[in-house]
Amino acid sequence: MSSLFNDFDPVSSKQWKQQIQYELKGADYNETLVWESPDGIKVKPFYHTDEFNEPLASGGKAASFTICQNIFVHDVEKSAGRAMSTLKRGAESIRFTINDENTDVIKLLAGLPATVPVYFNLGFLSIDFVKKLDAIAKEKSAAYYVQLDPIGQLAKEGNWFSNMEADLETLNTISIACPNIHFLSIDGKLYQNAGATLVQQVAYILAHSNEYFNRIATISKPVVVQVAVGTNYFFEIAKLRAIRLLVNLIAKEYEHDFDCHIIATPTKRNKTLYDYNVNMLRTTTECMSAILGGADTVANLAYDALYHKDNEFGDRIARNQLLVLKHESYFDKVNNPADGAYYIEELTQQLAEKALALFKDIEANGGFLGQLREGTIQRKVVESAAKEQELFDSGKEVLLGTNKYPNKNDRMSHDLELFPFVKTNPRKTLIAPITERRLAEKMEQERLAGEDKN
Repeated sequence: MSSLFNDFDPVSSKQWKQQIQYELKGADYNETLVWESPDGIKVKPFYHTDEFNEPLASGGKAASFTICQNIFVHDVEKSAGRAMSTLKRGAESIRFTINDENTDVIKLLAGLPATVPVYFNLGFLSIDFVKKLDAIAKEKSAAYYVQLDPIGQLAKEGNWFSNMEADLETLNTISIACPNIHFLSIDGKLYQNAGATLVQQVAYILAHSNEYFNRIATISKPVVVQVAVGTNYFFEIAKLRAIRLLVNLIAKEYEHDFDCHIIATPTKRNKTLYDYNVNMLRTTTECMSAILGGADTVANLAYDALYHKDNEFGDRIARNQLLVLKHESYFDKVNNPADGAYYIEELTQQLAEKALALFKDIEANGGFLGQLREGTIQRKVVESAAKEQELFDSGKEVLLGTNKYPNKNDRMSHDLELFPFVKTNPRKTLIAPITERRLAEKMEQERLAGEDKN
């Protein structure tokens, strides 16, 4: 087998290109076969080994990703029981969403094994609450990731938890008083779900991270980066690799040598209310991109998350998708499956270069917080989202079952437990918030209105 290809002479990329040019019969090679993404990333018809040197040091260990179960904590006893139940059925880590700082976390965590990584998505900023988690983490020698992100709160809600000085001072206090937990998180999901381009997503995550590196004196644990993964398969693999590459690059400038920790989840932007089973196909490829891109943890999105409250069936299906990928599709066998794949390497390189250039532009023009205050970031995201929305509305960007091959007999108004559209909540804010919005919302609202008439 080792000598199988020795009977063939090697063919260089130049020879391939010459043959392709001959077959085009005079048509321009670049105009005919090289296409450009909305981000300006050029994609060639083929890639060749003589155009590459060493693979990019993208990091990440695909084989060791953990399957995460999201649990919203309302009733502590039920949430604790649900966590234990899901661990027995394939979950490998837990993410609790907690909005009440009086939640009894000792009771919530009592039965969880110390070997299970636990994420805490908090809807508040409290030193005392985080100190409780730090004490438990120390006692159990457990890996706890407390996802604190005041800048993300500002970007999403338009307001800080308290104010900039108080919020950042709280983080600085936590960084010293709570050495046993990971306390810093970057919410990059927001930018994807709001419609930012791939280059913008990476650059904004980078600029977002840089604000913390500038303002938090002691960061002694890896930074957690939350990422939403879209359906553009290879580009999304490259996006995760570029994020890790660049966040680690910036961190080293601050003498922070820890590899960032990426937790990925499928985007909501392309999910649909009608023909909802197609959401399972979308989340499957998105989870595949997350794993191959090197995410440390993947938290799948249930197919019915738009319109149903958390339920056993939806969670089970979402968890089983990841179990099939890990144990039946053998995604746990190779740590670096994307390294050396010329196409992905080239996408990663171009994406990283363009994102780094945008990051430098942001820093040269007031930094991330400065551009949030001015509204520049929000305006850019809105512009990008509008372009994608136009592609969807015109049918050039397809969501099967929604703007292509819809089932006219499908009815959903009777099945809505949650409001599946952007909620308007008039309130006074410091800045205009970045708003998450799905592509299919307008079309779905029209269909629901039609159901009511019928």
